[in-house]
Formats: sequence, C-alpha cells, structure tokens
Amino acid sequence: MEEKKTLDLMSIASIPLVITLGNSMLIPVLPVMEKRLDISSFQSSLIITIYSLIAIFLIPIAGYLSDRYGRKKVIIPSLIIAGAGGLMCGLSAIFIDRSYYFILIGRLIQGIGAAGAFPVVLPLVGDMFRRKEEVSSSLGIVETANTAGKVLSPIIGAALALWTWYIPLLAIPVLCVISLILVLFFLKVPKDDNENQQPIGEFLGSVKNILSEKGRWIYPVFIIGGILMYALFGILFYLSNLLEETYHASTMITGLILAIPLLALSASSFITGRKIGENTLLMKWITFIGCLMLALVVFLVSFTENIYWLVAGMFFGGIGIGISLPCLDAFITSGVKKNERGTVSSLYSSMRFVGVALGPPLFSIIIKSSHQLLFLSTAGVSAVACILILLFIKPQKQVQSV
Repeated sequence: MEEKKTLDLMSIASIPLVITLGNSMLIPVLPVMEKRLDISSFQSSLIITIYSLIAIFLIPIAGYLSDRYGRKKVIIPSLIIAGAGGLMCGLSAIFIDRSYYFILIGRLIQGIGAAGAFPVVLPLVGDMFRRKEEVSSSLGIVETANTAGKVLSPIIGAALALWTWYIPLLAIPVLCVISLILVLFFLKVPKDDNENQQPIGEFLGSVKNILSEKGRWIYPVFIIGGILMYALFGILFYLSNLLEETYHASTMITGLILAIPLLALSASSFITGRKIGENTLLMKWITFIGCLMLALVVFLVSFTENIYWLVAGMFFGGIGIGISLPCLDAFITSGVKKNERGTVSSLYSSMRFVGVALGPPLFSIIIKSSHQLLFLSTAGVSAVACILILLFIKPQKQVQSV
C-alpha cells in the first residue's frame, strides 16, 4: 500500500467506525432506556430500527450524489447531519420529560447523515487504489474499523451509561466531529473523483442496465449482506435483553459480553481482508464457509438457553460473519466499473441496513413464541445465504463481465 495514503485510509476508516459506534453503542443501554422512558422492548428496538430504516431509502441517493459531485462533498455534510441528530437525541433526553418520540426524531436525522456517509466509503477505497490486492487489503482495514466499532461500542456505551443513561446519546456528535476533522484535513480524494456528471434520468437508466447485466450475482450479494446484518443485530439485541431480564446483569457486564462475538467478528474480518487478495474463487468459498458456520452455530444454539453456550456459539457465529463481510465488499468493488461503484455500493449498503433495521424488531416479536423458533428461523435464513452463494456467485463469469 502506498505510504502517502495511510492517513487517507485512516480518515476513511473513521467514517464506518463512527457510524457503527453511533448505532451499536446503544444496544446494551436499551434495557435501561426501556425503564427510564417507560417503553416496551419493541419500542426500544425502534431506536435502532428507525436509524437504519431511513438510511435504506437515502443511501442510493447518496451513492448517486457521490458519483456525480464527489465523495468528499457528500461525506462532510452527512457527518454534520449525523452529529446534529445525535445532539438532538441527547438534549431531548436531558430537557424533555417524555422524550421517547423526540429521541426517535433525532435518530431519524442521525440516520439521514449515516445514509450519506457510510455508502461512500467502499467506492472511495476502490477509487484510491489501482491493484485489486490493495483494494482487498484496504477494504479489510475499513471493514475492521467498522467491526472494531461494533466490538468497542457495547463496552463504550455501557461505560458511558454508568454516568447516566443518556450520555451515549451525547457522545455521538462528539464522535462525528472527530471524524469530520480527519476527513477535512487528511482525506485527499483522487483528482478524477468528479468525472461522472450523469443527469438523474441517465443515472436511473444506468442503474437499470447494471442490475440487468450483473443482477444474477449482484442481487445474491445484496441479500447475503442483509442476512448477515439481520442475524448479527438481532442476536445482539436478544442477548442484551436476555442478560438484563433473565440474569439481571449490569449494563457494563452486558456490554462486555456483547463484545465477545464482536471481537471474533472484527479479528476474523481483518485477517480475511489481508489474505484474500485478488482470488475471487477463494472469496466465494470463504463466504460460503462463513455463512455455513453461522447457520450451524445458530441451529445448535436453538436447543439450549444456557448463556454460556449462547455466548460461545455467537463467538463462532461472529467468526462466520467476519470472514464473509470483506469478501462481499471485494465482490462489489472489484466486480463493477469505477463509475458504477458508488451506485452499486450504495445499493449494497442499503441492503445491509435492511438487515440492521429488521433484526431487533423481528427478534423481539419472534422470541414471544419461543427461543427455539427464533434461532431455528435464523438458521434457516442463514442457510438461504449458503444456497445463494453456491448457485449464483460465479467468480470467473463475474470478473469477465467487469
């Protein structure tokens, strides 16, 4: 990797780190919020969901704007908006008595900012590096920053909540400012970053053409990414509530336990990103093994409610998700042309946010039936991901179509 691009990559990596912290940091605090705000488990899940839900619809627009006007010109205002939404959440919790709905509005605004910042990261990495091996390695670092944010987030969120429950909300604008400073002063975008000046009509036509030409493998990659995020955030939400309601664990202990599967995810993601290089066939089989590992672990966990087995199982499930994510990222960035990356990456990011949005509320509903049904259904969805990989991910044909 070129030495002069180290600071650029650090600045890029700060974006998913901050966006992830701004969401996952709240998971161990949700049971406390339920008590302080007098809301149900389903209502608390919406604090996570509404952030992701708005992002689903705005991410493709952000991808188009980044292709047309430049990556950095989209990232900077997006981080400002995300910080403003986080500030509204924190101030509402302090100054308004029944602040639940004001917090939801703030989370909505924060999600608008996240929608603009997060999807620009993958195509920007693809723009900055020529060799596929460098792209894969850099994506591994960025994905690791994303997953490291997931590891740190429950611990940081729980630690901040020891002061009082709304401090994690106030931490979000601070994190956004830090990332904003890094992007402003250290990120140097490629000179040809603004070369694509497609009008909106041509853009929509190009999206249709891309999906028509490459949809056979792009759609499955989108769906697999969504499935992995659904399983991850659903399980984290479930564990957080289980630890609070059944084991009466403190917020700090909950945060530390949630960090265990996320640490496995982060480490495996980092190692995979550095090792896969340009070998798309290897990427396919690593992704298959990762999804299969997740499916098997979740299937076995369905037969026990013992917290030790649950955490151990999710440790290996985290490894499965971790080795899959850098491969999916690399398929997207190396499988399409440069002027298509913003569009395709934004759609992929949007599908990942679908999984994040659906996980907590669906888990809160399904668990009312039974623990076994919850995990068997998740195992079934993970098995679908394995089937999609086998049937539709064809690396040789995929690369030829680039």
